[in-house]
Amino acid sequence: CYHCKLNMKEGDPAVYAERAGYDKLWHPGCFVCCTCSELLVDMIYFWKNGNLYCGRHYCDSERPRCAGCDELIFSNEYTLAEGQNWHLKHFCCFDCDCVLAGITYITVNDKPVCKSCYMKNHAVV
Repeated sequence: CYHCKLNMKEGDPAVYAERAGYDKLWHPGCFVCCTCSELLVDMIYFWKNGNLYCGRHYCDSERPRCAGCDELIFSNEYTLAEGQNWHLKHFCCFDCDCVLAGITYITVNDKPVCKSCYMKNHAVV
């Protein structure tokens, strides 16, 4: 078995994945996504760099995912803020929803806030 490295027993069911090559077989329970361990038997699978992936994790390896909407980001323009990727329109002030990409913001209780909302709602007077 390509995953667990145990010998396949004669007569036991085995999974063959054409994209992985003719020399690899898996026990049915070992044919899983390398990231989340989702069982991929009877599912669409992806093979990349010697690993099996479910659809979600294969896509994550190809494109960044927006922390705001959890969708893949296909645009070449997006922002990296607070250690996460965001569509430009989804990185917004927690108080007023104005877009924060490319402008100065303040983090209040781990939430981004624009300068004017910070001054109005959070700053000490």
